[in-house]
Amino acid sequence: MMKYLLLLIFFLSAAGANAQQTIVESLQTRRAGEGTVTIHQDASIASLIGSRYVTNGAEGNGQKTLKAKGFRVQVYAGNNSRVARTEANVTANKVKEAFPEMPVYTYFQPPRWLCRVGDFKTIEEAHAAMRKLKGSGEFKEVSIVREQINIVIEE
Repeated sequence: MMKYLLLLIFFLSAAGANAQQTIVESLQTRRAGEGTVTIHQDASIASLIGSRYVTNGAEGNGQKTLKAKGFRVQVYAGNNSRVARTEANVTANKVKEAFPEMPVYTYFQPPRWLCRVGDFKTIEEAHAAMRKLKGSGEFKEVSIVREQINIVIEE
């Protein structure tokens, strides 16, 4: 019985050590009878592989951003035109003035320009923000959308 237990511990530790390799390390490992893979890339790219975090800026301010599923409030959706781009940016500036604590995202998602507000983990938080935005009287067509959000983590 002890022999089987030691054998099991050995295999689990070997599997755990192998699982710690990144995909790049795994591809570049030399094995008998197999070809060789060489990957040339910047060290910063290699350091991001397998990481769930993206650092904010190069100044080392101690913040990291976690990407997660969540909700945002859409305050503008236009078409694929220069006018729509301008309107999306004007809407973003209005939100920033009225609600400076809320992050604002303006971007082009074909075929339209969008302006979305917030990084909400729950739909309840998104509803509260939507009520604030509607209550201001400035934003009429607001809706909640499911999207990848940024969660800032202080270190």
